[in-house]
Amino acid sequence: MTADSTRFDGRTALVTGGGSGIGREASLLFAERGARVVVADLVAEGGEETVNAIRDGGGEAIFVRTDVTKPDEVAAMVEAAVASFGGVDCAINSAGTSTPARTRTHEFSEEEWRRILDVNLTGVWLCMKEEIARMLKDERGGTIVNLSSIYGLVAAAGTAAYTASKHAVAGLTKTAALDYAKQGIRVNALSPGYTRTPLVERVISHKPEIEDWFVERTPLGRMGIPREIAEAGVWLCSDAAAYLNGVILPVDGGVVAQ
Repeated sequence: MTADSTRFDGRTALVTGGGSGIGREASLLFAERGARVVVADLVAEGGEETVNAIRDGGGEAIFVRTDVTKPDEVAAMVEAAVASFGGVDCAINSAGTSTPARTRTHEFSEEEWRRILDVNLTGVWLCMKEEIARMLKDERGGTIVNLSSIYGLVAAAGTAAYTASKHAVAGLTKTAALDYAKQGIRVNALSPGYTRTPLVERVISHKPEIEDWFVERTPLGRMGIPREIAEAGVWLCSDAAAYLNGVILPVDGGVVAQ
């Protein structure tokens, strides 16, 4: 263990969804704490902005455009990490999507259902599949943090596909944690509460009253910010959290404690 167990000197961190929100903040935090960072995102502009910010701060980073629903692109993402930095030591799988409007369960279209499950669940599994295979090959262990949600622990009306996908991520995380514990690979998940990500800010801009609903639901009386969620995720990847495995950690201002 390093003198500062929250640092990542000499390690490589991979972050999906690294072009904005929680993924961007996680990428920046990894770099600030000594990691070389692979920033993956579907949107090249955002991913490159994150990489430029890391480099401007004196860190090392590359961008890999990745659609996490496509196995070949996910494999290429991990191959790029190996080619540039020698492997993958830590990964935060934060790429995800949501539904733009509340829809009752029987009214979901099959297309929308599959879209959300493909990104939020299958995308996480595909990333884990490649990340874990590489970690096993290197025989030095590793850490993975998946992004679930408070809706991976509780539910809300009109969110059937999103809630199903995030509950599934929680279960997938626990199973993988058991599958690879003896090989030194820890797998945990975050369950963020109502957080001011760019996606949520866009929703609020069209429906301002929803911000009041978020705040009223949160015992701390405010929404979270992406940096707060990223801090928890990066910490889970660090040696400071070496005895945590299979944890689904709410970072939610107390929402699920109610």
